[in-house]
Amino acid sequence: MTPGVLILAGQTASGKSALALELAERFGAEIVGADSRQVYRGMPIGTAAPSDAERARVPHHLVGFVDPQDRYSAARFVADALRAIEEIRARGKRALVVGGTGFYVRALTGDVTLSSIYDPVLRERLAHEARVHPPAVLADWLRALAPGRALTIAPNDPYRVARALEIALAQRSPAAPRHAAVLGEAQHDGSNLRTRGIPFRKLYLTIEPDELERRIARRVESMLANGLLEEAERVGAGAVAADAVGYREALAYLAGLSTDAELRAQLIRNTRRYAKRQATWFRTEPEIVALTGPELLERIGAYW
Repeated sequence: MTPGVLILAGQTASGKSALALELAERFGAEIVGADSRQVYRGMPIGTAAPSDAERARVPHHLVGFVDPQDRYSAARFVADALRAIEEIRARGKRALVVGGTGFYVRALTGDVTLSSIYDPVLRERLAHEARVHPPAVLADWLRALAPGRALTIAPNDPYRVARALEIALAQRSPAAPRHAAVLGEAQHDGSNLRTRGIPFRKLYLTIEPDELERRIARRVESMLANGLLEEAERVGAGAVAADAVGYREALAYLAGLSTDAELRAQLIRNTRRYAKRQATWFRTEPEIVALTGPELLERIGAYW
């Protein structure tokens, strides 16, 4: 019988991608990405997506296949991930889900219920609020209404903040009109690993804060040396994917709004803040086991 799915989560720059490659090669597994930014095409530098060489070593799924102008939802991720996992298992291979987008992991396992709520009046109201207020206002509003969901969304990601607010506000007003279908948005049928009867284990890669700081600083220098500015300019400020950490800072620099030193400081600070949000989220993740890299490699037989 094919072993269950192993889910390896962790903070950005924690080393989970390298560890996943080692595990995949050891067990003959294929990797399914669980990263809301690595899904986008043509953005390997800013999203730290696996390289061509790494993808040649181990098959990767849900990496670099969405146009940066398109929106990608948790519902679509669950549908895509389940399809990839079932195809991998049908080939008699192991599936290794790897990523740091906590909401995607929780939706895939069925530990959070995805909403099909669509309230056109609320949506128009929130679009108006987003036009007249800075992003921080809507982000603070979301933190007050749904603090757990707010942890998974960058405060200056206007689309996801507005969508989360739409759901939170609609749920507080049961009489509000709701529609299950929205043109262009994936519909979720309630499927997840649990409902499909696919066993899974969740592991979280821990890392010492000082080491994470060093890795974040090294990653920033590597991204800049490898062409982050050129990549950000090519993607453009109008792309949905350009709200990811790294791109907004790079685009601000290209517009003359920051110096070289300020750019580096902003990249490090905002990446650190994102990593902190990830850690906060995964501390409350149901049934997850936290291990260091060496511990995980030593004990992997007990989980997979």
